[in-house]
Amino acid sequence: MIDDETRYRAVDSRDTRFDGVFFTAVTSTGIYCRPSCPAVTPKRANCTFYPTAAAAQGAGFRACRRCRPDSVPGSPEWNHRADLVGRAVRLIGDGVVDREGVAGLAARLGYSARQVQRQLTAELGAGPIALARAQRAQAARLLLQTTELPVTEVAFAAGFASVRQFNDTVREVYDRTPTALRADGRARAVRAGRPSPGAIGLRLAYRGRLDTGHLLDFLALRAVPGVEEVVAGARGVRTYRRTLALPHGQAVAEVDGLAPDEPADRGWLDCRLRLTDLRDLTCAVHRLRALFDLDADPEAVAEQLGRDGTLGSAVARRPGLRSPGHVDPHELAVRAVLGQQVTVAAARTLAGRLATRYGVPLTEPSGGLTVHFPTAAALAGADPADLAMPVARQQALRGLCAALADGTVRLDTGVDRGQAAEQLLALRGIGPWTVGYLRMRALGDPDVFLPGDVGVRHGLRRLGLPAGPKDAAGPAAAWAPWRSYAVHHLWALAGEG
Repeated sequence: MIDDETRYRAVDSRDTRFDGVFFTAVTSTGIYCRPSCPAVTPKRANCTFYPTAAAAQGAGFRACRRCRPDSVPGSPEWNHRADLVGRAVRLIGDGVVDREGVAGLAARLGYSARQVQRQLTAELGAGPIALARAQRAQAARLLLQTTELPVTEVAFAAGFASVRQFNDTVREVYDRTPTALRADGRARAVRAGRPSPGAIGLRLAYRGRLDTGHLLDFLALRAVPGVEEVVAGARGVRTYRRTLALPHGQAVAEVDGLAPDEPADRGWLDCRLRLTDLRDLTCAVHRLRALFDLDADPEAVAEQLGRDGTLGSAVARRPGLRSPGHVDPHELAVRAVLGQQVTVAAARTLAGRLATRYGVPLTEPSGGLTVHFPTAAALAGADPADLAMPVARQQALRGLCAALADGTVRLDTGVDRGQAAEQLLALRGIGPWTVGYLRMRALGDPDVFLPGDVGVRHGLRRLGLPAGPKDAAGPAAAWAPWRSYAVHHLWALAGEG
């Protein structure tokens, strides 16, 4: 927790670490900004601080045109917290309120709509409708500035119920008409260059340093043929590409890593999305941010892990290392079972075969991408002949897929992590490693340690630490609450050997 005086010092020093953690509203101008806004620092007496952009908008402030506070990274607090508020924010980010309403959000969380409203308002200064409205406004801006869609189509694609509601919200949030916002976007496009036809180009913001080399190495090693790939481009830039199965349709996403000559703290990654239904824009962005762990606070992680006398040197060598999540928890669950007791390469090969046999083909192939990963329901009824694995693991896979398909086990972004772990462990053939791996990547838990993992044990040995599952628990306790990041540092060390 930080007080208002600390917040003001962050604003005065234009500290980018606090972008997305809070927002500064200036009473003398009626606008709100990110802490690092390059404008002249306002007087302390004119500053009011809000935990979310939605709260600032609800108080009557409009977004700064210079620093664009609606495009900052998300707060790491809401993304990592396992309580009601953290779970609710993640579900809202995934578009649940737009698709299912507040009642649907409350049902997923297991609380009444009134309780959800009360707790979100108390902590975030805005309820679920206001938070979803802020997201719709940002989606509208992106569509206005990166596509040539008619304004009416933008309104409904962004999730607004009417054109009037869309116009009123855009004017209120940005103090601009939709037409004026589009003109601004065209001016920027002339300077930056538009994405290829049919694609939406945007920037995925992050704070601090970002080790895209580690991220892309990690994803490339596990890339399922036909579903995802990492390709090389100009200037040494590598691009991660994959298919996405979203609530309203298909998509292909591309995210560029940083070039060797670009600073790790540049602040954004270039992304391109091709969506069959533009209503999926917000959801796609939310899932890609989780995949690349873009809302993390790398300095907080490095500060804690760097204090350790043995792990600290490894942390110093890899600043900005992240803990990748995933775009589809069900897909990851299947792949985790496929990876039990086999190499990463073997699991990847088997996953590719299953994708070809049971996945949904893309309407139009894109490079090496041809198919969406199979649904849990499709794999629950898979022919045993297609499952090249021991019978016990076949049964574990089919049982897991059946439980995911019928809702016995839930792995969405708003699930209670402890409850999900208990549900998974109750399934035959699902052990602690699989559950821990899913908590770390599918559910975004930042504090998971995998003492039985082969790579973790190898990394521990390279540090001169005891590598037995029971012995490793002691040293790992000092790495809380960031043990998931410690696991990635240990995996990186293991890869160096």
